[in-house]
Amino acid sequence: MADLHNEMGTYHDKVALSSGKKTSLRTSRDAIRERTRKYFRDKLEVNAPKFHGQGSFAMITTINPLDGEFDIDDGVYLQHLDETSDSNWPSPETVHRWLMESTENQTNEKSIDKRTCVRVRYAGQYHVDLPAYAKLNGTFMLAEKGDKGWHSSDSKALTEWFNNRIQKQGEQLRRIVRYLKAWADYQSQKRGKMPNGLILTVLATLNFRPHAREDKALADTVAAISVYVNPVFSVLNPVDSMEELTSRLSETQKRRFQDAISDFASDASEAINHESSGEASEIWREQLGDRFPLVKDEEESDEQQQRKKDAASLATVYAARNPSKPWTGK
Repeated sequence: MADLHNEMGTYHDKVALSSGKKTSLRTSRDAIRERTRKYFRDKLEVNAPKFHGQGSFAMITTINPLDGEFDIDDGVYLQHLDETSDSNWPSPETVHRWLMESTENQTNEKSIDKRTCVRVRYAGQYHVDLPAYAKLNGTFMLAEKGDKGWHSSDSKALTEWFNNRIQKQGEQLRRIVRYLKAWADYQSQKRGKMPNGLILTVLATLNFRPHAREDKALADTVAAISVYVNPVFSVLNPVDSMEELTSRLSETQKRRFQDAISDFASDASEAINHESSGEASEIWREQLGDRFPLVKDEEESDEQQQRKKDAASLATVYAARNPSKPWTGK
């Protein structure tokens, strides 16, 4: 069996964020926080919001995407709204406008007002997403534009759920999440858009299969995910069973992922069980891209080559001394 544990580690180092990029992200995040606090204090003359990191950056599963632009999610928790009644709360559209104004000219790129957050872009590098929350009778509410409006959403609880699983199951789970997200990033360029990082994180966590070898752990986890999403692809929020994370995926998107993860499971199994490490690495590269190392099978030693030559010579001599005889029927 081809053991590409070390090569999987090399691949991980390429897809995981470097310490330098993490520092750059934190610096940008902190600058946005300070501008937002100042806006609420000086312009709106209300209590400044608090902040709480969420998503992949808080879970430490952010990857280097192939398009070069990665992201960070930083929750903005409003402190000036009535926590016992939402009758006088501003609309989500108003809250988003505040965040747009507070981040104006933060970068050379104009901020983007999205459905669930305001996105501050650092051109060609990364972006910072700012979802806004308020607390109502002990429940966190997200300011989402459109029909949903203010609705319950607790990203803190989701981050805590994942980090608790890491404490119980170890850091390999975090690496498996990064592998899966990097795979989806590569496959999105080949097949079309894959599910978002949150769905992939939950799938990897619920189906995690640890192993001393990284390549085997990934192969076994992918196989488990393939079974989990077939024939019905539905993923619930592990801290809120009323929320279906896959509800916004179209049937075409669901089928695309089911086919892709099935192919990944099949190829990963073939790679694990292949006799040739070189050919196994080519199979992994079909799924993960050329950031996965290409392995060259070890050349035979001079002694091995000589033994093969000697065996061939003996076979030739034997054949000459013992020619085959036609069948006589006797």
